[in-house]
Amino acid sequence: MSLDDLKPLEDNLLAQVTAAEDERTLDEVRVAALGKKGVISERMKSLGKMSPDERKEAGPILNSLKARVADAITARKETLENEALNARLAEETVDVTLPPAPLAKGRKHPITQVFEEVEAIFADMGFETREGPDIEDDFHNFTALNFPPGHPAREIHDTFFFEEKENGERMVLRTHTSPVQVRTMMNEKPPIRIIAPGRTFRCDSDQTHTPMFHQVEGLVIDKGTHMGHLKGTLEAFIKAFFEADELKTRFRPHFFPFTEPSAEMDVGYERVDGGLKIGTGDKWMEILGCGMVHPNVLKNCGLDPDEYQGFAFGMGVDRLAMLKYGIPDLRDFFAADTRWLEHYGFAG
Repeated sequence: MSLDDLKPLEDNLLAQVTAAEDERTLDEVRVAALGKKGVISERMKSLGKMSPDERKEAGPILNSLKARVADAITARKETLENEALNARLAEETVDVTLPPAPLAKGRKHPITQVFEEVEAIFADMGFETREGPDIEDDFHNFTALNFPPGHPAREIHDTFFFEEKENGERMVLRTHTSPVQVRTMMNEKPPIRIIAPGRTFRCDSDQTHTPMFHQVEGLVIDKGTHMGHLKGTLEAFIKAFFEADELKTRFRPHFFPFTEPSAEMDVGYERVDGGLKIGTGDKWMEILGCGMVHPNVLKNCGLDPDEYQGFAFGMGVDRLAMLKYGIPDLRDFFAADTRWLEHYGFAG
């Protein structure tokens, strides 16, 4: 077997490779030449029937032929792939002069909007913002705030408890942002003037309650703070938040473990054109809870109640949003419905 003997075979195979117009045809040529039953493969099988001297001469010749044909197939395949890619690019050109597709714009959630409004109003009155952890221990969530043992808020039907630790302690999802007040009093010296916005958690779910909701609480501690300061602060906030020129208020006696005296603040309202107008009218609506910080709370936080006194208040951010922007169901705040957000949301 010599090169001259294989020259016609090589020329024929290379001509087929060059003539292949697509990858499918090229693969048929490859199988016919180099497949298990291909012409070159059949020639390679004949080496076993040759004498050692003949095999020594014919082997390199066949291997060289096989390599040249394989290289030609690889090169032709690369050429065909490039041609196909160029054709596709020519067909799928993009007209860069066309305007881009409109981008969907996000909306600010009403809760975020109200948080920002509340913080801005209290900042104008000299309040600073403080935050704290969502998971609290019993001391910061209950004991320091003068909740006695056996109080209903400590029961499992009102509070989300974690598994009991080895020492018997059980962490809770905070039921209010009051622990932020405790931490502030323990770590900062009066005068203190803060608000504490954030998420809170309680076992409750209906049209006006959800297991997770949002609160903002306020705290003022100083040597001469009294109920008059509390009333003036809250009335100024309500007028600014609801943009009310007039405001009717009343403070009804109430009970909270952490304040004494305690009160609920009502505001006057009336219905105008199917909506609520806060500030005037003959009807009353409870808007928040408040009171003077209980002496026991001051003691628990390391403050002398004979030297310092202060007031605290708390309100539901979700409820403020419902009242101001006419949102009927609290549960919709957490439904993740983009249609709802498109209707009630705010441009960023």
